[in-house]
Amino acid sequence: MSAALEHLRLMAGNNAYANEHLHEACCQLSSEEFAAPRTGFFPSLRETLNHIWEVDRYYLDALQEQGRGLSVFETPHLSTAEALREAQKEVDAQLCGFCAALCEADLAREVPHDRGEHGEFRESVASTLLHLFQHQIHHRGQAHAMLSGTGVEPPQLDEFFLKFDRHPSALKHL
Repeated sequence: MSAALEHLRLMAGNNAYANEHLHEACCQLSSEEFAAPRTGFFPSLRETLNHIWEVDRYYLDALQEQGRGLSVFETPHLSTAEALREAQKEVDAQLCGFCAALCEADLAREVPHDRGEHGEFRESVASTLLHLFQHQIHHRGQAHAMLSGTGVEPPQLDEFFLKFDRHPSALKHL
């Protein structure tokens, strides 16, 4: 297996691991705390996690060439941390499965991205995955900071790649 394929598979596993732990922490909040206004790109933990979930669905749709495009954003936002945890877990499993099934030739394959009034753009599978993972990390960091303003301790999310630091529960995502 190439280093690029291995890296993308590890990123998918890290993504699932980090989402799982962040969502578990958010599920400890009351529904009022989860929806409470906070400082960040999105105004609450609920809105931030909904954004992550919907953008993941958008890029997974493009990667799998399902053709739903921007219509994935028409799905109503989920209102509870528990519902979001389950929905995100499902998308993360699909993403891990997609990455596990990739072969070297797939990385350069271009897939369509529906950009609405700007038309359809084609991007490589590798670039789309890198963008998706960067997007996740960016917004998870914001959610992590928001969680710091609650009574729930933010989880350690960066102990995945190095064997020395790896949390035992990360192994199930490898």
